[in-house]
Amino acid sequence: MSLPSDPIFYFVGALAIILVGLAKGGFSGLGNAAMPLLTLVMDPIQAAAMLLPILLVQDAVGVWAFRKSYDLPTLKLTLPGAALGIFLGWYFATIVSVDVIRAMVGLIAIIFAAQRLLGLARASAKPLPSFLGFFWGGVSGFTSQVALAGGPPFQVWALSRNFPHPVFIGTSAIFFMLINILKLPAFWALGQFTWPNMQLTLVFLPLAVLSTFAGVWMVKRIAPERFHLAINLLLIAVGSHLLWQALT
Repeated sequence: MSLPSDPIFYFVGALAIILVGLAKGGFSGLGNAAMPLLTLVMDPIQAAAMLLPILLVQDAVGVWAFRKSYDLPTLKLTLPGAALGIFLGWYFATIVSVDVIRAMVGLIAIIFAAQRLLGLARASAKPLPSFLGFFWGGVSGFTSQVALAGGPPFQVWALSRNFPHPVFIGTSAIFFMLINILKLPAFWALGQFTWPNMQLTLVFLPLAVLSTFAGVWMVKRIAPERFHLAINLLLIAVGSHLLWQALT
């Protein structure tokens, strides 16, 4: 199997990679549009597997950049649930059709974007109870496995802790680096680490690294609100298209 020749594929792929890179660099939430965008031009499971090695490289950059700012108790509370969620997500992907996954990606995109636009994802004045860390970690692991959309569930928990911005970014970076490592066996079992897929990974990898460093640089200089508004509107549009595509 040769590499795709359609320029639209590479344009959409590059946009998705840049958004993930900016998210890993500190603009939390922007990466939620990556998987829905890629699903427009790729099989969703193939797209997730192609992105996973790129995410690991970007995670390493984010962890290094914010290595002195993280909350260890949050990681201890959320990671066990995330491991369970990843397993359930892998099992789900083995028993359903591509259209079901595509519909789920679209629905997740619409719900999370609408939640943000309505202001329901703002930090709570009162931290959530500690036992809910396992639950939200599990939801994050599940949605990360099936749709690379683990960010919003984790943020529901982490934002409620009212961390300083660097601590929030650093904790998120470590959390997602670890769960992306945990996802490697699941995608291997699904047979998605093929040579054509890994060729696409290598094609997009330099852009992934550059966009992550750009995110680290930009997050200290630019207010993220205007980025988030545009991306959330894009998420609703793309999610609606995916849902329509799956249902028809």
